[in-house]
Order: sequence, then C-alpha cells, then structure tokens
Amino acid sequence: MASAILPPLLFCLVLLVSPYLGSSSYHTSYTYDGKHYVIRSNRDPRQPKQTPTCQRSSTDGLPVLHRLSPCSPHGAAAARSQETSTASVADVLHRDALRLLSLFGVGDNDNHGAPAPGPSAPGGGVSIPSRGDPIETLPGFTVGFDTLTAGATLLKCTPCAATERCDEAFEPSASSSVRQVPCGTPDCPFHSCSGSPSCTFSMTANNTLLGNVTFLTDTLTLASSTTLDSFRFACLEAGFRPKNNSTGVLDLSWNSHSLASRAPAILGTAAFSYCLPSSPDTVGFLSIGPPKPEVSGRKAIYTPLRTNPGNGNLYVVDLVGLGLGGPDLSVPPAAFAGDTLLDLRTTFTYLRPQAYAALRDGFRGRMSQYPAAPPLGKLDTCYNFTGLHMFMVPVVTLKFDGGADLDLSMDEMMYFPDPDNHFSVACLAFAAAPEHARKVAAVVGNRAQASTEVVYDVRGGKLGFVPYRC
Repeated sequence: MASAILPPLLFCLVLLVSPYLGSSSYHTSYTYDGKHYVIRSNRDPRQPKQTPTCQRSSTDGLPVLHRLSPCSPHGAAAARSQETSTASVADVLHRDALRLLSLFGVGDNDNHGAPAPGPSAPGGGVSIPSRGDPIETLPGFTVGFDTLTAGATLLKCTPCAATERCDEAFEPSASSSVRQVPCGTPDCPFHSCSGSPSCTFSMTANNTLLGNVTFLTDTLTLASSTTLDSFRFACLEAGFRPKNNSTGVLDLSWNSHSLASRAPAILGTAAFSYCLPSSPDTVGFLSIGPPKPEVSGRKAIYTPLRTNPGNGNLYVVDLVGLGLGGPDLSVPPAAFAGDTLLDLRTTFTYLRPQAYAALRDGFRGRMSQYPAAPPLGKLDTCYNFTGLHMFMVPVVTLKFDGGADLDLSMDEMMYFPDPDNHFSVACLAFAAAPEHARKVAAVVGNRAQASTEVVYDVRGGKLGFVPYRC
C-alpha cells in the first residue's frame, strides 16, 4: 500500500488547543430546578493531585487531549520545567481576540493591540500561516483539527528553513503515492504560481525567502480499512509552519477537499463528531464517519445545519434564544439575526451586545445575594465565593433553531481563575462580541462545547448535541 501523508501512528492522539481554564476538584455539585449548586467538601484543595493515566486509545474515535494535559508533549514539557498548567484570563482573551480577528478581519480599533492575522496568498483562500492555533500530538507529528478553515489541510513539510527543526516534518519524497497539483488546475487555489509548473506560492521580503506553500495529493490512511486516495493538502515549506509550532491542521470544513467531505458516505453515519475534554485530566475524541447517535442508542438534540452563501466552507446554525434558570430571556429577535458559529479555537462565547446585555443583567439579578468581584478583562460579570460553604448559579441554556436547547454545565458557563478552587472568584464565561465580530449573531466557544459530543450530520443537514459524552 502506498504510504500516506499522515501515518496511522499520527492518529494515536490528537490534542485540543484551548488553554486550561480548569474545574474544581474539591466540591460536590448537582443541578436541580434550573440551578447549579456547589457545596464545599472536606478535601484540602492544596493536596497534590494524582497524575492521570495517559490513555492511548478510544472506542469513540481518535483520543483528544487538552494541550496542557500531562499526557501531551506541551503539558509534559511544562511539567518537567515546573511551569504553570493554567493560562491567565488575559492570555485567553488575547488568544480569543486573535481568533476573532482572523475570522472576521479588523473592522475597528477594538482589537486591544492584537496583531493582524497572517498574510494571505494572492488570489487564493489559503491563509499563511493557518487560521487559529493548531494542536499538538504524539510521536512524530503535531497536528490540530478545525472546522473554520480557509479550505485546506496544512502540513509542515521538507525542505525546512536553516534555523528550523526538521525532524517532525513530512518528507514528500518518502511517499510513493504523492503527486504535485499542477498550477492552473481546479485543485490549485492560487490564481498565479511562483514560477513553477506546480501549485506553489512563495513569499519573499528584501530578496529573502520567507517560505513556500505547495499543494500536493497523497493517499491518506485513517484506519487499516479506510484510505482516501488523492487527498489534497498544503505543504508548508522553507520557513512557513502553522502557529504554535505544530506540524499541521486537519481541515474539517465544508470545503470539498476537507477530510470531512472526503470521508466515506455510509448510510447511518455522520460526517464527523467530536467531544472536547473539559480539563487536562479528561479525554475527548474525534471521530470521522461515526454512526449517528440514534443508531448507537444515544439521544441527540438536533438543529438545522447550513452554509453561508458568502463562504461555502462555513458550518452555520441559528441561535434563536437564551434561557436562564429555565425561563427564556427577553431578547430582541434582531440580536440573533444572522449566522451562529461553533468554534474550536475561541474559548469564551461571544454574543451581540443586546443579547449579552440581557444575559448579563438577568444573571446579575439572580446573583444579587453574592458579593461582586472586579471584572477580568471582557468578563464583566464576576463574583467572589470565598468563605462560602455553598453557592448556586442559574443554568444558562443556548436555544437553537428546531428546539435544540443545550443546558450548559457549571464549568461550561463559568470561568474560575483558580481552577482548583471554586470557592474563590468566578466569572460568567460570556462576553459582548467586539465590533468587527458582530457580522454573526454569536460565536460559541470551546468552553461551552466541552464534554458534549457535537455531531456534524452534513448530508442530513443537521448538527446534533449529545451532552456528557466525555
């Protein structure tokens, strides 16, 4: 069998990009009548935690770990150097700002000093470097996966720049089935190529080569029984590589060349599904072509899935309302007009100002018995639970078209700066979208998606949620 661009070993582990925002481990919590209750336990929050077992397989698909898991290369390196395994809220908000800028561009000065996204190749939809922050994996390659890409799987390839490590780069010459994509063909996204018969774009500055992007095809092996012939991907060469020093990004967008679109279409299956781990101590999964939940005896709630006429790569759903503690909030319908995106690279959830104001004000009204804490950046609804033995918060519900109501757990809707101590400061993990991101109704971040299986039934035109799947 011809060698694949991503050997089977790659798919032993895939890691989630988002920073660890944590969950408390010394409390008891339960949900009743539209409220989350948290009760202090007797465990000392400063007792050392046991190192989790590093799982290398998953019955649901490819195991997904948090990028700061001690089982991940990044997390293990941080542990060896005794670095913190948490990210400050400023770091997280900065990463979110970068992501929103890369998705929507700069529409005003509301970027808080965040740099603009990377340059784009002329005439093509490929962003260099990639959108978002790719994720890392085990041994050999480090890769991520993303649903909101520019329409290409990216892979770090040889030749490398003189200053780069090249031991984790894919070497096209080692594959007997690799083929060049000719310039000027439908598979080449560049309107003009850099003096080559192949689909290559080179970027230079002051007569110095900054990097190349070359489109190739190869045979991709997903499992011993599943291969995809002529799978198109972009080789990043001679200095270009995805952000976060990863080796690649798997494209799961609606683009016809994506891994999701090329997955075998079998009756009773979805295009793909994922479940994001809620902390470094938990394991999620990514599954390509999985059985639909109902086929496996699991109940899913579905909302219609569509694309955006202006960007056919996007998966779009409709957020139509918000619930708080059960009842619906009163939000003007115009606040939800337009597309809602589920994003893997944004941590918090961003709503249009009118919708966020309704959620914020309603939440504050139900939390008036607790002392307020100062805002943490854009997170302006915060409370201090220090010294309490119990507290409760109203459940936030995301209400999607078609009756798909997703109740968020405590850790999906709240941010705790001290992840080991819920009885400290906590903030509502929502914010008003910056001006340039208000082209859409909402961006649902990965924190709100954690522990829920998100099912992309593309052929069925619907997106499903199965809570508490990982």
